[in-house]
Amino acid sequence: MQASSFCVAKVPVGVRAQHPTVKKNSMAESTAPKWAQKTVSLPPLRRGCHLVTSKIVKEIEQDLSGFKCGLAHLFLQHTSASLTINENYDSDVRDDTETFLNRIVPEGSSAPWKHTLEGPDDMPAHIKSSMFGCALTIPITNGKLNMGTWQGIWLCEHRDQPTSRRVVVTLNGI
Repeated sequence: MQASSFCVAKVPVGVRAQHPTVKKNSMAESTAPKWAQKTVSLPPLRRGCHLVTSKIVKEIEQDLSGFKCGLAHLFLQHTSASLTINENYDSDVRDDTETFLNRIVPEGSSAPWKHTLEGPDDMPAHIKSSMFGCALTIPITNGKLNMGTWQGIWLCEHRDQPTSRRVVVTLNGI
């Protein structure tokens, strides 16, 4: 495995009487840790897996550009959709993933679910959301999300009725 770039944060700290101090002329003097947070609203999308990388990056681009090294945490504020990182080129991968999810999580009147108050697709949506999860952590390098060439951020919509979704993006680093 070859690394093309490496992000290093050197923060030499001296400890005396339980009070940390930063040594003069250290990187920490010019690269104090920082945070940024924004909620990104995604438009209603039909059921399935959708590539949303460009929409999210467009919304956080200004803040993201101020980070040399750090982490981006994405948190989806919903229980019937999910986030994942996967193939960003061939849309067949998104279609096949939706097919797989629908085969392993039964739906409809023959499904064994008790929770049906919000419709026959709701409980299966909760299960699918738990399978993929609602959070991602992506490294930040030189003001950009540091994902692989073929990686993209997916929003997986598990309900039949399209609903707008909110993703809280928290950036931290130097």
